[in-house]
Amino acid sequence: MRTDYSKPDEILATRKWYVVDANEKILGRMATHISRILQGKHKPNFAPHQDVGDFVIVINADKIRLTGNKADQKTYFRHSGYPGGGQEIPFRRMMARKPEFIIENAVRLMLPKNALGRKMFKKLKVYPGDQHPHEAQQPETLTF
Repeated sequence: MRTDYSKPDEILATRKWYVVDANEKILGRMATHISRILQGKHKPNFAPHQDVGDFVIVINADKIRLTGNKADQKTYFRHSGYPGGGQEIPFRRMMARKPEFIIENAVRLMLPKNALGRKMFKKLKVYPGDQHPHEAQQPETLTF
């Protein structure tokens, strides 16, 4: 067997930009599709040791939804590093403060936990409204 290596200029030439409208989309299902595109698993030249994925722009991040009772039960945990410095932030308060964090967090946790995963995560752009500053890249609309 032989591993195919894509050259960096070939990867850059085939890289595309996609726009995802998160209006009334379910968070987890949308995040799995986005993470697959960021990793490049939809391409024939996918290799787990290379970043061959595409860019993804998510608009209307403040209009996502969760199924069941997750909107009332889901919390986000963070810690300051000091004793007793833990905080649990409910989903509804996080949605009001930083709706883009909710999508970024869901996608980031689905990517590899290494330097390559951090590089893939930088190709995700999330905006709470329906406007984005990436019109020059001529993004294609992505539907699931």
